[in-house]
Amino acid sequence: QVQLVESGGGLVQAGGSLRLSCATSGRVFSFNAMAWYRQAREKQRELVARITSIGSTNYPDSVKGRFTISRDNAKNTVYLQMNSLKPEDTAIYYCNADAWDQHYWGQGTQVTVSS
Repeated sequence: QVQLVESGGGLVQAGGSLRLSCATSGRVFSFNAMAWYRQAREKQRELVARITSIGSTNYPDSVKGRFTISRDNAKNTVYLQMNSLKPEDTAIYYCNADAWDQHYWGQGTQVTVSS
């Protein structure tokens, strides 16, 4: 069983930055991919950033150029650096581990961006 623990959420003004962390009980480099998703109130969960086992990354247009996903294999931690935050980025952010035949989720961390 893989455990994921997110941290780093909070309240920030528009234009500000936050860095989210996801500490895993597994080895991040052994997973097929790690990702961040978010879910705003009354909306579906959506992909925010993804990094594969070989380090390839992808982002939706809504965050491209503002968010950066990275990982520290030694610390088994994945990060999401969020810059130029907008009120529409307000959501619960979830860490996801794609362990080839199974997906694992963290409990989520709230990010609130005030205008």
